[in-house]
Amino acid sequence: MTTRFLTVPGLASSGPNHWQTIWEVQYPHLFSRAEQVNWDWPVKDEWVVKLQEQISKLTEPTVLVAHSLGCITVAHWAQEYTSEFISGALLVAPADAELSKRLNFVVGFTPVPTLKLPFKSIVVASNNDIYATIGRSEIFARNWGSEFINIGRKGHINAVSKLHDWQEGKLILEQLSSFELSKETVQELS
Repeated sequence: MTTRFLTVPGLASSGPNHWQTIWEVQYPHLFSRAEQVNWDWPVKDEWVVKLQEQISKLTEPTVLVAHSLGCITVAHWAQEYTSEFISGALLVAPADAELSKRLNFVVGFTPVPTLKLPFKSIVVASNNDIYATIGRSEIFARNWGSEFINIGRKGHINAVSKLHDWQEGKLILEQLSSFELSKETVQELS
């Protein structure tokens, strides 16, 4: 059975130059996006319910591909819900909602859940992410039972980081699925 992927963007969603969006465009038959009512004013209860609505419609094994506040949304979702179809999660640059200078802006996302996730997961972090220190990202990974990967100085691992279709991320994602994204990209470019 083919693995599907559900992207879970963070604040403001992911624009056209973000690797999440690029992957969705490259693989429309495999990727879909969890949508939110309001991408610019995140409320944890609303975001978790919207994620659950999307997950409840799944019929095949699916890997969550989260970025920033989307990672924290996944952690909260896993505390409240479960799905036999979620086979893993790639959690990229989890935003440290607890240390945000705008706590009233990320309503309900604190405290960040510390329970182990019930599926295989990988946390990917950067040494110079302005939204979470590498140490905090490593703590999130340890708490969630996730493999931890430090990819060096890549900022918030978003469009500003100029990663484009982020080949390194595809290789990491392959550890959570049976589909070889990087191989398919090479074949498409041939």
